[in-house]
Amino acid sequence: MKVTIETDYLQATIDSYGAELQSLYSKEHKIEYLWKGDPEFWGRHAPVLFPFVGSLKDQQYTHQGQTYTMGQHGFARDMEFSLVEQKQDEVTFVLKSDETTKAVYPFDFQLFISYQLGGDGITTAYRVVNESNETMYFSIGGHPAFNVPLEEDLTFEDYYLKTSPMKSRIQIPLVGPLVDLEHRTLGQTNATIAFTRDLFEKDALIYETLGLNSFSICSDKSPHSVTLSYNNLPFVGIWSPYGKEAPFVCVEPWSGVADAIDASGELSEKFGIQKLASQAEFFSKYAITVK
Repeated sequence: MKVTIETDYLQATIDSYGAELQSLYSKEHKIEYLWKGDPEFWGRHAPVLFPFVGSLKDQQYTHQGQTYTMGQHGFARDMEFSLVEQKQDEVTFVLKSDETTKAVYPFDFQLFISYQLGGDGITTAYRVVNESNETMYFSIGGHPAFNVPLEEDLTFEDYYLKTSPMKSRIQIPLVGPLVDLEHRTLGQTNATIAFTRDLFEKDALIYETLGLNSFSICSDKSPHSVTLSYNNLPFVGIWSPYGKEAPFVCVEPWSGVADAIDASGELSEKFGIQKLASQAEFFSKYAITVK
């Protein structure tokens, strides 16, 4: 089921399958900012990553002596959510644990995802409720893909990434699908980063983030841009599929990250994992603003 919310200036479409944002259209500028999901390049738009971000080592983990198998980015993006509430400019969905989820992830939970339009953008909010009688270990993150270029007469290489605050951030390299914590370096996010195809030769650029951060996709040849911002999410990934000439770039705010190359596989020891006490709730959100 697809749901449309709108204001006088913006219109957004969300699919209950995966509670995935599929369109963010500016009525004012007549620009579609979100990638259309063409499977020739990448068949998704802005999937929700839960209960893990990225890949597990050997696609498995251990909890309380039992081993579970799970693919990249978890299962939420491939499950049907239930509609909780819909207003003209806002919608909320929920995913509840069941026998299917507990076969691969042994926790009772509710995952609420809300989208709210306002002003010149949309806010995505996550609420995770631990209904288990034990500590719940999880990660959650966004994976929105933005059209690059935003206008037909421009090219991919006409755009760049601008960060705020414009300072260096710790960069975590990938070795295959896993993070290499030993070789973290200081990434040069203290300057704009020009988009080239070779920028993504080693997959996503991953940075550690603290406090308030924003990441803008801009071009000096256009007044139009898109910015993703958030407060106190620990990681961000910047990605476009290498070797495909794909006309989009993802800016991905994460509360967790893929397994480290030397991960033990024990869930409670996973790098960057969130720990949520029994009956407690976790909140996070990010905003997309457009020009």
